Amino acid sequence: MAETRALVDLDLRLVHCFSVLAQYQHFGRAAVALHTTQPSLTRQIRRLENQVGTRLLERSPRGTSLTPAGEAFLPLADELLTVAGRALAQTHAVGVSRAITIGYTMNLIVTRAAQELSRLHPTAEVRTRHLSWDQPRTALLEHQVDAVLTRSPLNTQGLETIVLREEPRVLLLSTGHRLAERTSLTLDDIADEPMPRTSDPGWNAFWRIDPRPDGRPAPTGPLLEDLEDKSEAVASGRAVAIVPAGEYIQRLRPDLTTVPVAGLAPSEVLMATRRDDHRPLTRALQEIAKQVLSAED
Repeated sequence: MAETRALVDLDLRLVHCFSVLAQYQHFGRAAVALHTTQPSLTRQIRRLENQVGTRLLERSPRGTSLTPAGEAFLPLADELLTVAGRALAQTHAVGVSRAITIGYTMNLIVTRAAQELSRLHPTAEVRTRHLSWDQPRTALLEHQVDAVLTRSPLNTQGLETIVLREEPRVLLLSTGHRLAERTSLTLDDIADEPMPRTSDPGWNAFWRIDPRPDGRPAPTGPLLEDLEDKSEAVASGRAVAIVPAGEYIQRLRPDLTTVPVAGLAPSEVLMATRRDDHRPLTRALQEIAKQVLSAED
């Protein structure tokens, strides 16, 4: 039979006030440390003494001192506060460990991985969240998400990444463009074609091939951060863009088409997590991603 414990009515906030006051042995300094006033602190100590049933402190012209009861109570009070803090931290950690948010960027699908994780861990709370192309790193480090399915390039400082698959890069252009009927292109073919820019130098270097292999800068193009704006610029003939093949063709506007570009290294589809996230649920997602997201849907 479980041991029956007597109900103890003890306010931990008052215990904390007592512990701080015992440290300073001065109501004024303790009140400042606790961001309260001396009269308020005095009332709180009296409430604590009423709860424990005896005086814990003596005030005199020389300052504040502990009574024998206070001396006996102090180490127990500190231990009580430590145990309470540990209880909250461990309980929170268990709750957090059973929840995971999976981010994904444009044209990438995490549904199968999320479903499989939920199937294998039915008590876990599995959420998904769409991110713009420039959000993955910030969203991870700020704990907005716990994992992200995205594409290279990605600043991996503080992150752990798994390469799931590679995708060829192709040229997106208007169906009315002079190169639209070609079956294959080279960088020389598009040497003078303007390409949209973003605010991310690493992204520009990879997706604009800037600089080009011969060291020349890529032609200047419009500064566009949004996928729809980029598509509109290409459809109107103001620019062309290098994009991942992937499922992009299946979602094209009827006035856009793609042509392979020879000599371009493929882009990588990545699963990124925080480097210090060693939770079993995160590790399970990484393994599932390798199994179900390594092949293009």
